Amino acid sequence: GRGYSVLGVNDAERVSLDFLNALRSGKLNKRIDPVAKKYEFGQKTVLAFYVPPKHAREKPIYFDNPKNTFIRTGSGDRRATHEEIDSFYRNASFEEKSEELTLLGFDSLDPETIAQYRTFFAQINPSHRYISLPDMDFLEKLSVIKNGRVTYGGLLAFGKDETLQSQLPNFRTEYLEIGGTSYENAQTKYDYRISSESNLFQAFFLIYGRLLKQIDIPFSVKHGIRNDDPPHLQALREALVNLIIHTDYFSRTNSRIRVFSDRYEFYNPGALPKRLELILKEDFSLPRNPIVAKIFRYTKFSENIGSGFNKMLNGWKAKYGLLPVIEGDFDYYKITFPKKKMSTTTNTTTKLMIRTATKASREPKEKEILGIISNNPLLSVGQISPLAGLTTDGVRYHIKNLKKKGILKRKGHGRGGSWEVLK
Repeated sequence: GRGYSVLGVNDAERVSLDFLNALRSGKLNKRIDPVAKKYEFGQKTVLAFYVPPKHAREKPIYFDNPKNTFIRTGSGDRRATHEEIDSFYRNASFEEKSEELTLLGFDSLDPETIAQYRTFFAQINPSHRYISLPDMDFLEKLSVIKNGRVTYGGLLAFGKDETLQSQLPNFRTEYLEIGGTSYENAQTKYDYRISSESNLFQAFFLIYGRLLKQIDIPFSVKHGIRNDDPPHLQALREALVNLIIHTDYFSRTNSRIRVFSDRYEFYNPGALPKRLELILKEDFSLPRNPIVAKIFRYTKFSENIGSGFNKMLNGWKAKYGLLPVIEGDFDYYKITFPKKKMSTTTNTTTKLMIRTATKASREPKEKEILGIISNNPLLSVGQISPLAGLTTDGVRYHIKNLKKKGILKRKGHGRGGSWEVLK
């Protein structure tokens, strides 16, 4: 009607006690300690409970069974998928996974990569005490090897291709150049692609060499010599290294860089360790893969995570007058570097906040999925997932909406089926 009335609760003390006892009953896998308050409105009593958020190290939180893990999406709750629950557990051990020991020894590492890295290391740190060490001792100092065994971080940075694939079957770094502003208006699915299964040090140079060909580097002079490293190039390099040291390599989704005609996108499987505004404010540093981060920092390819984000933001704004857009959720984040204003929204610092999908942000994803399907109607949901930068559950959600709108239809069943775009 025209207003609201307070109904209140009967026997407030009992209701409050029941609620608090339920949270402490042992049925939940973590203890929940809410702040309880009671408000009186005339003869009516209203109870309020503030349930504080748990740290990522304590998630997932569920009732009785891990399958009863739920995720808030918009105004509703949905049951978490098996992959999403696994992501919670990986986030709980955030920086510890890359430090775990494999069963592999020195011979699982690529000698050519180690030699290249040592050359870079010596050039950047000419008087460093590590330079004279033999390879085994040098790698132990970098935590690549511990007690004769290779760490996961060391394997990611220096491993042989075949060894990486045996330990991490889904390991791959994707780079795509699309000749348009989306898959939908591009003449082909992509103009150029790198699907690197090489270790991260090799992948960095492979992808960075390609990015150099895409970026506009105007002629300028600094300290009397030509400046070939302008701030906006530094911003993209920092984004690439950020992706490398922060990706969740145990996720089924691969890290991915996409170059469109109007923007660059860096997609990271794995969430940020803290809210972005706190990272920027506190110059906070907590890489997901600290061993990989250490390896790249010794060669001055990256900054600490907090100052690295500032370098991305300020460097890009210096060239284009626009701030990169950073968005994500508990299992990913994406950094977009626009070359011109995107859509009708203003590019302000509010876009630096990590945001989850809303109705306004769902529609572009639906268009993106339609573009992917238009180029290849035979793709499965699992194949669409990495191209769209979504989990398989997310792809199914958008496809369901497209079917409801009468835009998309499935023909046939199973592997022999295909998609048909109706509008």
